[in-house]
Amino acid sequence: MRASLRKNQITSVAEQSQFSDMTSVRKHRPDYLIVLYMGLLMLLGLVIIYAIGPQRANVLNNAYGADYSGTYFFVKQIISLGIALAAFFATSKIPYTWLTKYAGSLLALSIGACVLLAVAGIFHLGFAQQTLGATRWFNFGPFGLQPAEMLKFAILIFSAGFLGAKVKQGKLNDLHETLIPIGIIIAISMFFVVVVQKDLGTGLSIVGIMASMLFVSGLNGRNSLMILGLLLAAGVFLIAIAPHRMDRITTYLKGDNSSTSDAGSYHIEHAKIAIGTGGLFGVGIGNSVQATGYLPEAINDSVFAIMGETFGFVGLVTILAIFVALLMRLLKLMDHLVDMRLKLLIAGVFGWLGSHVILNVASMVGVFPLTGITLPLLSLGGTSILFVAAALGLVFQLSHYTVHPSHIKEVRHENLGSRRGVGRTRHTGRSGSSRNKKI
Repeated sequence: MRASLRKNQITSVAEQSQFSDMTSVRKHRPDYLIVLYMGLLMLLGLVIIYAIGPQRANVLNNAYGADYSGTYFFVKQIISLGIALAAFFATSKIPYTWLTKYAGSLLALSIGACVLLAVAGIFHLGFAQQTLGATRWFNFGPFGLQPAEMLKFAILIFSAGFLGAKVKQGKLNDLHETLIPIGIIIAISMFFVVVVQKDLGTGLSIVGIMASMLFVSGLNGRNSLMILGLLLAAGVFLIAIAPHRMDRITTYLKGDNSSTSDAGSYHIEHAKIAIGTGGLFGVGIGNSVQATGYLPEAINDSVFAIMGETFGFVGLVTILAIFVALLMRLLKLMDHLVDMRLKLLIAGVFGWLGSHVILNVASMVGVFPLTGITLPLLSLGGTSILFVAAALGLVFQLSHYTVHPSHIKEVRHENLGSRRGVGRTRHTGRSGSSRNKKI
């Protein structure tokens, strides 16, 4: 029986050979807390869309002569969540190495989509949606596709594999083989996202993804300072060439949001009014005043302020607690993985979600300039929810292969032909995994 059990373990290891350094890790129960936190956020987002959807429809109907029904945005969000859950399931099942195999193609496709969108915007083609002077979406009837979100996902997959390989080769800090190629990819991405599509918020989230990966990979201090300096210089340049960004910075530096003479001041002031009006427990579902047309983008970028008005301080603390719990779970999973590529992927997802949450919340309470960035899984937006769910699906898949930190070094150097068989694995956060002991 002992020999049979050892044979089954080795068979299990062989089935996981696509995981490189994780070939000595036996697949075990995944981390269902990832699903729980994601589901709670999706549910809360659906509730707030249901609450303010009719008001949003009424505002658009009166302002632009549209004909949205009261349930239009709620139904649209349900469909978006259904597609997102399908994406989560798909990426939780598709082997990670299959994605890394085609990561370069996915990145090229994403950049190509951004190029196509830019060309379509220049020639005012019907499938390129223009909003407030920016072309950020492909328009397919009632639904749209934002290629910048697909680009974030592609950068996540490609960079995790690329940097992970360079770490293994000892070339992470090599200027020509690592830093310049990554710099070129980020520069091209930022050009199309920030300059062409005028979307600084998404650009900052791309920076958040890369910064998290580089930090976890162990980039040395000298190169870290060099990259930081380049990013600051690029940030100043991108702000200086865009008048609307300069206005937002000026508004922020003034520290006085009482004026309604410019859009930035007006937006921040009404976001604060919404949060302040909510008090401790909120005004209740369907009773939001700011969602009736006072607060811009109430159903998208400003949904945090509307939630503050609806659910109050207690509601906002609960929402932030769920985000913090999800982010902390990502860090714990990352600490329990063996393969550096997989660590970097989860680090990238952490940077993705963390940058969105921090920038959105900080701008709504006036401690950071307005950036126009969504709150993950809560704001209305099919493409954003789709790719965030896809990224979390990958995280869920990797949670099958976690190892207790005290055994990571042992697993890395394990000889599968030795008498010791495979290393012990343990699901993060569960101490009762005695059935995974070494044979």
